[in-house]
Amino acid sequence: MSKSDKSSDAPKQIAVNRRARFDYFIEQTFEAGMALEGWEVKSMRAGKANVTEAYVIIKDEEAWLLGAHITPLGQASTHIHPDPTRTRKLLLQARQIAELIGKVERAGYTIVPLDLHWSRGRAKLQIGLAKGKKQHDKRADSKEKDWKREQGRILRS
Repeated sequence: MSKSDKSSDAPKQIAVNRRARFDYFIEQTFEAGMALEGWEVKSMRAGKANVTEAYVIIKDEEAWLLGAHITPLGQASTHIHPDPTRTRKLLLQARQIAELIGKVERAGYTIVPLDLHWSRGRAKLQIGLAKGKKQHDKRADSKEKDWKREQGRILRS
């Protein structure tokens, strides 16, 4: 396998939810496929997607993405009326959904979208099983991040 083949397998980022890692402790991650329409794929290829305010729910043993915003392109078909924030079905294995249901209902976890990326030509959503952070946890994380940045500066000079 040549070097160029390896780089094409690396996932290409479409949208990242930076707020998720600030607001939640991410315990476990899953990669889910998405049921999309053609205009959504074209918009995502143009980088017009946002998952910052999105969230995932499980209903009738299926996972759904709510609140993700995919802006339709201007040259979208005239015979359809695209809905940028429609509910999209997530494609996960049955055992993964069962595990998520157990953690969410019994252990008090929540499911947050972390990033949207291309993997082997298909749009994938990385979701995380998360617990909410308290204000003091956020402060401690920001202090630790500042300290790591300061350490880097000290080591460079």
